[in-house]
Amino acid sequence: MKTTVVCGLLGAGKTTFIRNFVTGRTEKTVVLVNDFGKAGIDGEIFSAGGIESVELPSGCVCCTLKFDLITTIQRIVKQFSPGHLLIEPSGVASPSGVLEALESAGAGKATVIGIVDVTEFAELYGSGMYGSFFEDQVVNSDVILVNKIDLANEHVIAETERMISSINPRAILFRTVNAQLDVPLPDTSRPLPSRERDGVRGIKLERAENLRPVNREHFHFETVSIMINGASAVGVITSFFDDLATGMYGSVARAKALVNTTDGPYRFDCTYGIVDVVRFEKEITESRLVVIGEGLDKESLSQTMASCSTT
Repeated sequence: MKTTVVCGLLGAGKTTFIRNFVTGRTEKTVVLVNDFGKAGIDGEIFSAGGIESVELPSGCVCCTLKFDLITTIQRIVKQFSPGHLLIEPSGVASPSGVLEALESAGAGKATVIGIVDVTEFAELYGSGMYGSFFEDQVVNSDVILVNKIDLANEHVIAETERMISSINPRAILFRTVNAQLDVPLPDTSRPLPSRERDGVRGIKLERAENLRPVNREHFHFETVSIMINGASAVGVITSFFDDLATGMYGSVARAKALVNTTDGPYRFDCTYGIVDVVRFEKEITESRLVVIGEGLDKESLSQTMASCSTT
């Protein structure tokens, strides 16, 4: 079984990449997705595209859900016998922790695909706000997609590539729009690290001589998950997301919602101040919202969503 871990910060394009990658493939593929909020959303997005998926919501697979990740992988292998397992950890998960869990689960090899938002990378990395957590994702990636190049100029793209290469000189870089890779994915799978053998936690043996170890630490965000009753107009939810983007409810790193509106099913996204609203492919099982950030006004969020809904 091939195993691929797709990592990246919140909103970088992980889910979009997986949908692009899996669509049209003939081999049996299962996606194991870990949403950080209690109201999992990505699993339904995959299902709408006809992609077999298993959800591990409400927590992070690199720490609190590590045992659940191990047992779920073993169950997937037994139940589905996939030719390819793709794992999408939460955007606040450390790949080194996921690789350790894969080793414990008996997975033989794994490829790590990193997704980087070129419009945010240089500023976020330069600020140091994510610390070694940010480096963990880049250091452990075999292939890195420098995504959203349509939203950045050449200087920003080149500087991002330079910074990535200084952190992980062996990663293979691709420039992408909408996380669409137009060439076959290189086979970069490597044996999973043996902590006793390598002496460098979370970094593959072949790379240890060139890459400095990172101190894997979980970046702690607050999360608000809200189930939405009734229906709302698209414009009402869009205005709410615009308010999220301006910081009205706290510092929002990522917000996403699937909502059966009065105009049909819609998906709403907010990533570091950028709002995206698109029609969803099919009726949504249950309307819900997840907000991830710092200093969130949870009471106001709940009250506002309640007032947005109609019976």
